Amino acid sequence: MQFGLAVMNDFPPGVVPADRVALLREQVRAARDAGISSVWVLQHYLGGMPTLQPIPLLAALARDAGDMTLGTNMFILPLRHPVGVAEEFATLDHITGGRTIAGFGMGYRENEFASFGVPMDDRLGRYEEGVRLIRDLWTGETTTFEGEHFRVRGQRISLPPVRPGGPPIWIGAGPHRAGALRAARLGDAWIVPPHVTPEKLEAVLGHYRDERARLGRGPSELVVRRELVLDADRDRARAIGVEARGALTRQYARYNAPQKGAAYRHLSGDRAAAEVADASYLFTDPAGAVTALKALEAQGLTYVILRAQWYELGQEQVLRTLELFKNEVLPAFRPRG
Repeated sequence: MQFGLAVMNDFPPGVVPADRVALLREQVRAARDAGISSVWVLQHYLGGMPTLQPIPLLAALARDAGDMTLGTNMFILPLRHPVGVAEEFATLDHITGGRTIAGFGMGYRENEFASFGVPMDDRLGRYEEGVRLIRDLWTGETTTFEGEHFRVRGQRISLPPVRPGGPPIWIGAGPHRAGALRAARLGDAWIVPPHVTPEKLEAVLGHYRDERARLGRGPSELVVRRELVLDADRDRARAIGVEARGALTRQYARYNAPQKGAAYRHLSGDRAAAEVADASYLFTDPAGAVTALKALEAQGLTYVILRAQWYELGQEQVLRTLELFKNEVLPAFRPRG
């Protein structure tokens, strides 16, 4: 099992992100030194939380990351033209020496789509065409593409990626059958959202595996996100995590969730958020984290992307979590020599 770290690049209102860049660099170096394999950042536009955009931020963090892979979780693909996206990710691929993963999501916030002039009803079509066109461009060959939303005639990308065929595309999709099938069809992996319970995870991964087998695509990385706070005192870890993640949940809830229902009940109030935390998050001591991660490994998960900071949770706690992860969790997942 491999691990990634999702760093916090969306900040509470009033924070000047320039003041946080040095702290992000410190977190990336700590993750690198802890044996974590990758660094991930999210994307949103507009809204109440100042957000550093992912491609320039990852480029800025590349030196601190060393040999780590850098990825987006998630880049909102339908809002952008695939030619521009292909060129930007190819640029990041060159900066990182071929260590880039393109995590593409569909997005869900109506204000973002309205401001970009993209109808919400076009999300799926633009997303699927975008993935196909980007893959075509990343071959470096002359490309002709005729879609409903995008058309390219006899053009080649100016900067073919370092990695042959381009960065792996990891799909962001909701924890339901339709999302699983879309990820199996379009992606090199599927990043399952962090609030999915182990029971629900088993069901949706079954849909994903079955569809890949039906399409003859073979196995892939099986990826899930999990929220992480570690402390020697399990109850204290839970209290820290629930408070900090809950503050972010309340801010996110001011914007429309991607859908109603059980899949997004973590946005419906403090009590629901705490229940989701107990079922799915890793707000615990190191032994508890090992147990939970071993259970995910037994389900076939091969990659876990961890987020250890939300809203106003301080740098000292993040670094303490990473130190405990390095010393008391990660050794349980290293091959025995």
